[in-house]
Amino acid sequence: MKEKIKPLLPYIIIIAVVLFIKAFIVTPIKVNGESMHPTLEESDIMILNKTAYYFNEPKRFDIVVVNMPNEYLIKRVIGLPGEHIEYKDNTLYVDGKKVKENFKHGKTDDFNIEELGSDTVPEGSYLVMGDNREKSLDSRELGFMKEEQLLGRTSLIILPFDRIGNAN
Repeated sequence: MKEKIKPLLPYIIIIAVVLFIKAFIVTPIKVNGESMHPTLEESDIMILNKTAYYFNEPKRFDIVVVNMPNEYLIKRVIGLPGEHIEYKDNTLYVDGKKVKENFKHGKTDDFNIEELGSDTVPEGSYLVMGDNREKSLDSRELGFMKEEQLLGRTSLIILPFDRIGNAN
């Protein structure tokens, strides 16, 4: 029996390591839909860094994968815990101060976080939006995303080959 298993041992170890990495460290994720256009295209394959938030908090404008019932959503963090978020005339205001968004996005209709029933983003929660603001199912309709729902950060497109690179 040992003679049969011994030659297979390196392959078993490789498979175990790959499964461990995929389960706990990084995994590929496919973009579904157009909610992150023009930053991401439908069917882009990205690398999800599951360890990104083990020791650090999400930052404004991180692209994250949100675990929703029956699906994963790829969105951008806009509001952090304790902040008052508002859009006026396609401009982001955080706690009343204008914040420049250094990425392309669609027109954002006027929005005030109070429409979600809170003056500020609750502790342990985040306000997320898609870059294609006119066609994005995000916190404006779904409410705040709990920290546990954020599976990690993603920014590296690996497929298709003509789009390889950083998505931020």
